[in-house]
Amino acid sequence: MPNPNELAPLTVIPGALRFNTDSMKLEYYRGGPVGFGTTTQTGEWVNLTTDSPDIQTGGARGVFGGGYTNTPASFTNIIDYITISTTGNAIDFGDLPTARQDAHGTSSNTRGVFGGSSGPQNNFIEYVTISSTGNSQTFGQLSRNSVYHWGCSSQTRGLYCGGFQSPATVLNTIDYITIASTGNAVDFGDLPVARDRHCSFSSSTRGIIAGGRNATPSTITNVIDFVTISTLGNAVDFGDLYTSTQFPAGCSNSTRGIIGGGQTPTTINVMQYLTIATLGNTQDFGDLTVARFALSSAASPTRGVFRGGETPTMQNVIDYVTIMSIGNAIDFGDATTTTTSVSGACSNGHGGLG
Repeated sequence: MPNPNELAPLTVIPGALRFNTDSMKLEYYRGGPVGFGTTTQTGEWVNLTTDSPDIQTGGARGVFGGGYTNTPASFTNIIDYITISTTGNAIDFGDLPTARQDAHGTSSNTRGVFGGSSGPQNNFIEYVTISSTGNSQTFGQLSRNSVYHWGCSSQTRGLYCGGFQSPATVLNTIDYITIASTGNAVDFGDLPVARDRHCSFSSSTRGIIAGGRNATPSTITNVIDFVTISTLGNAVDFGDLYTSTQFPAGCSNSTRGIIGGGQTPTTINVMQYLTIATLGNTQDFGDLTVARFALSSAASPTRGVFRGGETPTMQNVIDYVTIMSIGNAIDFGDATTTTTSVSGACSNGHGGLG
């Protein structure tokens, strides 16, 4: 922690600057969602960004690990990537150590982390350096063996929320990792209700958990919860989806989150959006190019990208939207695998990075 003499006074004006002697970084004070953040309980100190995905990689990258293909029908260990600001087919990045599905992703602006799987070693966590290419490396383990526990992250922390544990347990567990380190996940808190098959995304302060399937009774839900990523604690209610859905995909910039596709149980092409800093229900955004579920997503500050999924026939389609506009998705290109569903996904430009 900084020297106590350097801590924020009780009244802080949003936009104030300080030098954090612990992190050795310049920070500014951002007001909270209540008023303008006149106390430290309603705002936070945030690092001033001195680099960007454009400097690191020529543009924000979306990286996708693992999944399930039907040519042949099997898990895959392929990692591929796209440059989100362009269009075109995905490019080979490297491999996961084992072929698997549901290796859900979190990321900082340098490192992508894949946790869990439907397959062998299903509590394992691995990481990649997003700006390079190559195979993933060992990070640690989740606190549980689980799938369908989609992740969200800030620049420092990655969260894995809820999930399904074989043979028949739906979880309310939230784990977290410190992305820049390696090691096992640690308990963060709980979801209000055990659930899986949801989607997650974030701003730099909030993680959002939307939709999915409740454990008791086993129903597709419209519930949206949120957590404050920098703290520990249980998720609380945010609002409702206007269309209840399981197996959607979610992505965000620092302001707006988009939830695309899923099952109601009918497979849908609907996209809906919310403003992360507020509370409330989603609104209609537009339609995906193909109605599908079990898809993956990644984002830059301007674009959201949706990859793969099932119709129930598995798809290799990639489409994209402009996050701050409203409208239908546009074709981006194709994944490297012929058809794929539930790949882990991360980027070095998503909303959790500020």
